[in-house]
Amino acid sequence: MSILRLDKYLADSGIGSRSDVKKLLRKGSIRVNGEIVTAPEYKINSETDEILYQDTLISRKDLVYYLLNKPAGYISATQDPDKPTVLSLIHDTTHHDLFPVGRLDKDTEGLLLITNDGALSHALLSPKRHIDKTYYVETDSEIAGDAVSIFQKGMDIGDDTPTLPAELTIVSPTSAYITIQEGRYHQVKRMFHVIGCEVTYLKRIRMGSLTLPDDLPTGQYRSLTEEELSMLKK
Repeated sequence: MSILRLDKYLADSGIGSRSDVKKLLRKGSIRVNGEIVTAPEYKINSETDEILYQDTLISRKDLVYYLLNKPAGYISATQDPDKPTVLSLIHDTTHHDLFPVGRLDKDTEGLLLITNDGALSHALLSPKRHIDKTYYVETDSEIAGDAVSIFQKGMDIGDDTPTLPAELTIVSPTSAYITIQEGRYHQVKRMFHVIGCEVTYLKRIRMGSLTLPDDLPTGQYRSLTEEELSMLKK
């Protein structure tokens, strides 16, 4: 059950600002379950109540899930005084509580989940879950053949504990795929630094059951499919 103030529900549904909504309420333009309601603070159940504006049904999904192909240059945050955030790429005017699930560095591209589902975000980011995250990496120098076994054993990147085992698949002398189960600060870049390589390009292509679609252009996003959301919640 989702209990909300009527004015918030209407504003989040995109029919106007809070002040606009209050004017509509005073005019008697809003009906809840067939009855005219004029009080902005009136509590409604967004899942079961029928809210009409000028005989048009108002609907709002409380929880939304967007898969963003993040471009470089954007901060994985809800707001920043100096730099553009990933939320500026999401053109959703009805939900003002969106946030990115986890972080990608400013210069890192790829898959980023944007939602307002705090419970799902907590589950995906919990260190106990060990959610796989796969990245495509390009480096400034050749990746040594023994890097595969070094990454698999876990390595010291300067933290209190070594990293968990990571899976490295070398694609070319200076490119690879890496799958990690943690989200430490600059982790992938620090791991490659240990073996004498600096990361020049980094793109996340998978997180848990979510895979970045080949046909989703950089900077664009789409809603998760029901199947993707179901798999993710499992």
